[in-house]
Amino acid sequence: MKLLVTGGAGFIGSNFIRHILSRRGYQVVNFDLLTYAGNLRNLAGLGAGDDYHFIRGDIASRQQVAGALDPGIDAIVHFAAESHVDRSILDASAFVRTNVLGTQNLLEAARRNGVSRFIHVSTDEVYGSLPGGGEFTEDSPLAPNSPYAASKAAADLLARAYHRTYGLGVVTTRCGNNYGPYQFPEKLIPLMVSNALDDEPLPLYGDGLYTRDWIHVLDHCRALEAILLKGREGAVYNIGAHGERTNLEVARRILGILGKSEDLISFVADRPAHDRRYAVDSSRLRLELGWSPRISFEEGLDETVRWYRDHPQWVDGVRSGDYRHYYRMVYGNRDRTLSSL
Repeated sequence: MKLLVTGGAGFIGSNFIRHILSRRGYQVVNFDLLTYAGNLRNLAGLGAGDDYHFIRGDIASRQQVAGALDPGIDAIVHFAAESHVDRSILDASAFVRTNVLGTQNLLEAARRNGVSRFIHVSTDEVYGSLPGGGEFTEDSPLAPNSPYAASKAAADLLARAYHRTYGLGVVTTRCGNNYGPYQFPEKLIPLMVSNALDDEPLPLYGDGLYTRDWIHVLDHCRALEAILLKGREGAVYNIGAHGERTNLEVARRILGILGKSEDLISFVADRPAHDRRYAVDSSRLRLELGWSPRISFEEGLDETVRWYRDHPQWVDGVRSGDYRHYYRMVYGNRDRTLSSL
C-alpha cells in the first residue's frame, strides 16, 4: 500500500512513518512544509529509497498538493496541521489557512485522483471541555473553545461532507494528548522535561489541575494502522488510553523521575478559554477493530523522559531561535505566583 503522509516530519507523523515502515507492504511519500515543528531529524536514518520519499510542500497550495499526489497513491494519512492552542490564541490566521483550507485541498485532490482511503487525524479538543465525570463519545457534539480546536472542527466537518457528498473513503480519528520521542517542546511533557533538565521553572497554567487523557504516540500509531486497514468509511474513531492525569501530576512525576525539586514548579496566569478536562471513550475502536493500548502512562513517561535526557543535541536544536522568542512571549509576560498547591 502506498501512502501519502502529510506532516510526516512532525511529532506524530514521524513516529507513524517509523512505525508503518517497520511493517511489511508499505511505501510512504512524506509531504511536509517543514515549519518550526517539522524536523527531518525526526526521521534520521530513513534514506530515500523504494519505500520512502520526501517532498517539501504546503497543503494550503493546491498546485503543490496536486504535484505530490501521483497516480499510485492508495491512501492519504493527514497529520499536517498547526496544532498548538497558545499559538492559535496569538494569531489564528495560520490555523485557518493550514487546518481548514489545507484539508479541503487534500480532500479535493483525493477525490479528483480516485484515492480510495483518507484518514483525517483530528483531536479530542473539538469536543470542548468535559465537565465532571464521563467521557466524550464519537456522538458528542462539537463545541471547540480555542481557535485551534475550531479550525480542526471545521476540517472534521469538511471531511464528513466529502464522504457524504462525494463518497470519498474518509475516516476521522480524534485522539487524546500524545507524548513520546520527537515532540516539539512547546507541548507540556517535553516542555516540563527540557526545563527540568536545565533547572528552569516548569510553568503550569492556573492551578495546574487541568486534566488530559494521555496516550503514548506508538499506541496512537498502532490505532491509526488498524483504522487505515479496517476502519469503516465515514466513521469517527476516538483514540484514548484512559490515561487521565492533571498537569500538576505530570510535572511532579517528571521531577521525581529526574530527581529534581518540586520547587521548580511555577504557576502562571491562565490562558483564555482553557478547557478543564478531556477524556474520550474508545470503545468503538476497541470493539470493532480489536485495538487496545499497550503502554501504561508510568512506563511510557519513564521511557520518554529518558529519551529527552539521552538526546540533548536534538533538544538543544529545537529550543533555539524562534522557540526561545515564542517561549518568552507566552510565559515571560505572565505574572507568576510561586506558591505551591
